[in-house]
Amino acid sequence: MPHDHHDHLSPSGHPYRPDQDGPLTYWQAMEIAIRELMVEKGIVTAAQVREQIDAMDARSPAQGAAFVARFWTDPAFRDLALRDGSNACAEMGFEVGPMRLIALENTSRLHNVVVCTLCSCYPRNLLGLPPDWYKSRAYRSRTVREPRKVLAEFGTILPEGVELRVHDSTADMRYIVVPRRPDGTDGWQPDRLAKLVTRDSMIGVAEALPATEAPA
Repeated sequence: MPHDHHDHLSPSGHPYRPDQDGPLTYWQAMEIAIRELMVEKGIVTAAQVREQIDAMDARSPAQGAAFVARFWTDPAFRDLALRDGSNACAEMGFEVGPMRLIALENTSRLHNVVVCTLCSCYPRNLLGLPPDWYKSRAYRSRTVREPRKVLAEFGTILPEGVELRVHDSTADMRYIVVPRRPDGTDGWQPDRLAKLVTRDSMIGVAEALPATEAPA
C-alpha cells in the first residue's frame, strides 16, 4: 500500500513529490513513439535502450567525489579542471558527453551553488540522477531570490563576508561545485578524501563532511 506523503517533509526538509500516476504527458508519449519507431526501423535495439537506461541508473555521486578528491590533491589536475572541466573528466575516464562542464571552486571567501531555473539540467553522467528537491519549483525559484535562506534550510550558514554566487545550468553547460577541503585531512589519500564529498556539497547546498565524520 503506497504511503501518502502529501503533508510530510522529506529528511532534507522539502516536500515529497506526489506519485506520478496520471496519464502520459505529450512529451512522454512522444518519447515512447520515437523509441519504438527507432527499434522498429533497426536503428537501435530494445536491448541497447535498456543497457543505456541501466548505465544511467548505475551512475552515482561517487564519480563526482573522485573528481573532487583528485582536484584537492593534484595541482595539475586542479588547473585543468578549472580551465576545462569536461577534459578533466575525460582524463579520469568519465564521459560527460557534448555538454560543457565547469568546475566551481569554493574558498573561504566564495561559496557557489547550482540551480537550473528552467527545468532540471544536471551533470547526470558525473553525479547520477538529481535529487527530487533539485527539480522542485520551490528550489528552482527560491535559490535565485533568497539563496542564503535556502542554504540555511539545508543547515549551511555562511559567515558574513562570504560571497555567494548562484549558477544557472543550461542544456549545454553544467556545473560541479568543488567544496572546500575539510581541515585535518593533510596527507589523506584521494579514496579516503572522496568519502567526505557528498552529492549536496557538489551542488553547493552543503559543505563537505568534516574529517571526524569520515565513513569507515
